[in-house]
Amino acid sequence: MSECTKYCRLQGVQMMKRYFGVLALAAVLAGAALPAFADWVLEPEQSHLAFISIKAQNIAEIHSFEQMTGRVDADGQVTMQLMLDSVETQIPVRNERMRELLFKTADYQQATLSAKIDPAVLDAMQVGEIGQLTGEAVLSLHGQEQPMTMHLQVARVAPDVMLVASRQPLVVDAEKFGLTPGIEQLRELAGLESISHAVPVTFVLTFVQEPAASTDAADASDTAD
Repeated sequence: MSECTKYCRLQGVQMMKRYFGVLALAAVLAGAALPAFADWVLEPEQSHLAFISIKAQNIAEIHSFEQMTGRVDADGQVTMQLMLDSVETQIPVRNERMRELLFKTADYQQATLSAKIDPAVLDAMQVGEIGQLTGEAVLSLHGQEQPMTMHLQVARVAPDVMLVASRQPLVVDAEKFGLTPGIEQLRELAGLESISHAVPVTFVLTFVQEPAASTDAADASDTAD
C-alpha cells in the first residue's frame, strides 16, 4: 500500500470521527433544548361533558356541567372532578331542583372519575395521529362508587395538546348511586309519567401537557430550604 493511500485513509477516518462527534454533540444539545413534560391538564374552556335525561318514555333532553377539572399524571393515573353545582339544563328552576333534590350539592359538591391508562400510548402518538384507548374507571357520585369501562378516541392535535372523546357513552345507573329518590321527586314536581334511571354521558376533552419543573429550580428550592 502506498504512502499516499495510507495517508488518504487516515484522513478519511479522522473526518468520519469528527463528523459523528458533531452529530453526537448536536443530539445532546437538541435534547437539552427540548422541555421536559409532566402531567396532562384539562382545559375546561375547550372541553364539554353532556348527559341525557329521558322523560315521558321518549323525550330526550341534553344537559351539561359547566365546571370541571382533570389531570393525567406521568404514570397514567386519570382524575377528573365535575362540580355538581354547575349543572346546566337551560331552565333555571330545573337547575335549582337538580342541585337541591337530585345531586344534593350542599352535601355532595362534586363527582369524581378515576381511571388508569397506559401512558406509553400517549407518549408514542405523533401529531395528527388518532388512536383508541380502553380503561377501567371508578365513578364516585353521591357517596357511592361504581366501576365503569371507558372506550376513548384520542387524537394528538399538537405536541402538547391531546383531544379525548368518548367512543361509547358512559351509562350511569342512577339507582346504583342512590339517586332514585331525587329522580322521583323531580318527576312528581314536573308532573311526568316517568324519568329514566339510565343516563348516557358523553364528552370531548382537551388536555394540555404542562412543562415539568426543572431540576435546577427544584435544586434551588431545596437549597433555600
